[in-house]
Amino acid sequence: MTAVQQSAPPTRTRQVDLQPVPFTRLVAYEWRKQLDTRAVRWLFVTIAVLTAGVLAITALVGDGNVSFETFVSNTSTPLAMLLPVVAILATTAEWSQRTGLTTFTLEPRRLRVVWAKLVTAVGSGLAFFVVATVIAALAHLAVITFRDAEPDWGVGSMTAGMVLMLAIWMIQGVAFGLMLMSTPGAIVLYLVVPTIMGAVTVLVQAWADVWPWIELQTASMPLIMGDPMGGEQWAQLVVTTAIWVGLPLLVGILRVHRGEIKTA
Repeated sequence: MTAVQQSAPPTRTRQVDLQPVPFTRLVAYEWRKQLDTRAVRWLFVTIAVLTAGVLAITALVGDGNVSFETFVSNTSTPLAMLLPVVAILATTAEWSQRTGLTTFTLEPRRLRVVWAKLVTAVGSGLAFFVVATVIAALAHLAVITFRDAEPDWGVGSMTAGMVLMLAIWMIQGVAFGLMLMSTPGAIVLYLVVPTIMGAVTVLVQAWADVWPWIELQTASMPLIMGDPMGGEQWAQLVVTTAIWVGLPLLVGILRVHRGEIKTA
């Protein structure tokens, strides 16, 4: 009897066409992380309450003759204080919520993830500034209607300065989050260090000429107040931004690029 050896049918190899994750999808993913958490929602409630209080005080105290630009500046203050915390929460989610392995597995090019975080942070800052501007316009229209205030719709360097600084502060929130990879540490650093530095600048008057070169809040004050800025003032803003934003961002990028991603 002759044994007949049958060969197994050839297996078919399935070709999988792996496409890179579009950058727009990364941005949408990071934006969803910014807005869709319980902590961020409560933070938005806090910003809304503070903004309403600031508007009420601005509109009701005095004779009501408050310019539109003043309203814009006042409504932007709660954003400038707390909105960068939203950027910190979204940035540190990879480590505080243990989502880093998923994020960097789906997108191994870590620098693209960092860019997406920066784009969404600045985009959120600008978007909420537009909302604050609309609210300021309604408040100014209310004092014109109900308090017979003089219309003053002019917008100048104060508003432009607030937009620029809000973008810088949002980037700073991302930078602190990447550098420390810890939500509590980054929030404490963002909120406490400027307070301490501000107190030191008041106490140590002998360094009055030095502080604008090493302290971001002091260097940005003329821009926020709408004062004219010369070459020296712009140089001080660039130097302090490099110290308090650029350097932490560089350290954070290096940590993300070279660090080991863990689930716990």
